[in-house]
Amino acid sequence: MNKHMKLNRLFSDEELIQMIRGKTMQSQAINQLYEQHYGMLEQMILQNSGSHDDAADMIQESMLVLVQMIIKDKFRGESSIKSILYSIAKNKWITEIRKKSSSQIRNEKFHTDAEQSTPDITEAIAKQEDLNYIIKLFDQLGETCRKILLLFYFEDYSMAEICKRLEFSSEQVLRNKKYKCLKSLNESVKASPTIQSTLQKILRNED
Repeated sequence: MNKHMKLNRLFSDEELIQMIRGKTMQSQAINQLYEQHYGMLEQMILQNSGSHDDAADMIQESMLVLVQMIIKDKFRGESSIKSILYSIAKNKWITEIRKKSSSQIRNEKFHTDAEQSTPDITEAIAKQEDLNYIIKLFDQLGETCRKILLLFYFEDYSMAEICKRLEFSSEQVLRNKKYKCLKSLNESVKASPTIQSTLQKILRNED
């Protein structure tokens, strides 16, 4: 995970933000974030009862949270990307620790510091948990449906952008397909009112 190619030069935080918002250069931006910050984030998790595998998972999920914060304009540059990434990873790892028995928690200061997360970070982490949950449902619908729903609901692509990206013949054809995907999705959770309610909350921005 942390063996990404070396970059010719380092982009500034502002450049990284613009690259991620522009979507076309997200991979280059994320490569730099891994190159610069993986070691720091991994060390933090290793020093607080985590393994290398734990670190890899937490760092990947933290990167996704950061990307979503930037795309949704929740990251405004008041703090550095480094400090925001650290806060995200730390709070995600604390949440993971809390799922284990209290006897496994060794660093009480680290645990207590969780309360210092900002509302934006807390909200972004919660949304990423929703994303992880809903992706599992999307995966059951097939590759095309998964791509359509992820692009529309979680990456904020317009129907025109999705039509071009996925090479549909027209936006109407795409809308028909999206409708069928959503219908199948709702059918799959109809037996569970709780899951259905969660799904409707996540997909509340239906156009």
